[in-house]
Amino acid sequence: MGIGDRLKEERERLGFSQTEFAAVAGASKNSQYNYEKGERSPDAVYLAAVAGKGVDILYVVTGERKPRSTDSIGADASELLAAYQHVTEEDRQVLLRMALAFAVVGRAAAE
Repeated sequence: MGIGDRLKEERERLGFSQTEFAAVAGASKNSQYNYEKGERSPDAVYLAAVAGKGVDILYVVTGERKPRSTDSIGADASELLAAYQHVTEEDRQVLLRMALAFAVVGRAAAE
């Protein structure tokens, strides 16, 4: 997986279309397409702009996720994670599938 693939993954994780993401970064849709296809590499100005929208730049560039402090998540998310750690692996898979399904529905409703 290259920089373009990881950039696309981050854009989708944040719920942006290519056009919206390009606008946030001050780039054209064509540039965004080329970045995601790996035909061009984004510059520092672009990366700084998308970092401001929550993109994990370390991940995009190196493939390694930036460690996140538990202080950066809300109390409800922290409570959910604590409960998740105390269920069986089978139940974790059920919870994960449910969360992903809710996320898909939420994104669709926002569009």
